[in-house]
Amino acid sequence: MVSRTGVCTDAARTTGRSRRHRIAVLALPGVPPFELGIPSRVFGSAQDADGRPLYDVVVCTADGAPVLSDAGFTVQPAAGPEALAGADTVIVPPTHAMPELGHGGPLPPEVGAAIAGIRPGTRLVSICSGSYVLAAAGLLDGRPATTHWNLAPEFRRAYPKVRVDEEVLFVDDGDVLTSAGVAAGVDLCLHVIRRDHGAAVANRAARMCVVPPWRDGGQAQYIDRPVPEPTVATTTATRAWALEHLGEPLSLARLAEHARMSLRSFTRRFRDEVGMTPVQWLTAQRLEMAKQLLETTDLSIDLVAHRAGFGSGNSLRAHMRTAFGVSPAAYRRTFSPHEPGTPAAPAAAVG
Repeated sequence: MVSRTGVCTDAARTTGRSRRHRIAVLALPGVPPFELGIPSRVFGSAQDADGRPLYDVVVCTADGAPVLSDAGFTVQPAAGPEALAGADTVIVPPTHAMPELGHGGPLPPEVGAAIAGIRPGTRLVSICSGSYVLAAAGLLDGRPATTHWNLAPEFRRAYPKVRVDEEVLFVDDGDVLTSAGVAAGVDLCLHVIRRDHGAAVANRAARMCVVPPWRDGGQAQYIDRPVPEPTVATTTATRAWALEHLGEPLSLARLAEHARMSLRSFTRRFRDEVGMTPVQWLTAQRLEMAKQLLETTDLSIDLVAHRAGFGSGNSLRAHMRTAFGVSPAAYRRTFSPHEPGTPAAPAAAVG
């Protein structure tokens, strides 16, 4: 499943396990400190309703020895390759010290051996050009994946068996997930938390990290394009207005009228700024609202559909099956934090 904004497609939740989910972050030579720190910061902010941490995160190296970051200081790992072998999830941040991977070259022997020691079934995650490491190990062959948009042409040439999509923030292919450049690693980590524990836990973690729970659009919005002059009208205000009126009929003509643009100009400007069409963006926002209502209220499916702007329960069902592969009722059973018989939050409490 390819996701632009954090779609949940399975019920791989860790609530109720006897131990916390173990995450090993593989620090390679030339690792950027920012990307290396993302998993510890984001997953370390994920807590259950009683404030207990949900993940154990450890930084390791392929041989247990310190590695030099691309910022010029040494990273002293807490563990070696044994952490990879015992992890439930392995995260590979980028490396700027293995240029041979850009030509499809082999992994260094110690890195290859460490990757080979990961247990089958372990969830694999890469951040930015960490996808090169997974691709070099053959773990992305035949799979959809992403990387930094600026590296996509090189990545395609080096690893032609990988189905690269440089327009998304991250790709969720079940047990293998890849993110776009730099801060998209935050989006992917929040998505994993959302997939494991639902939106409420992910939203709390996002607030602790002072980042949005999800970002609109995809990586396409960051690919080189002419920047609009300050005097050129934008769709920002109209998008903010639309989010306040999702339950109303919002035709393309009405959006363009609000932005005081022609239909053609509005559609072109919107796509340049957001990376998708107005209709695609509006559907994504309505789906996000529907998910929140399903998770946090006991409203009927028809009323959720009405408030999210889908008009009818059948329309909501069709959109959720297309986007997520599940029905609204199945989604609610999977991700609602309320136990059977426990009343959900009143509808009026939903912002």
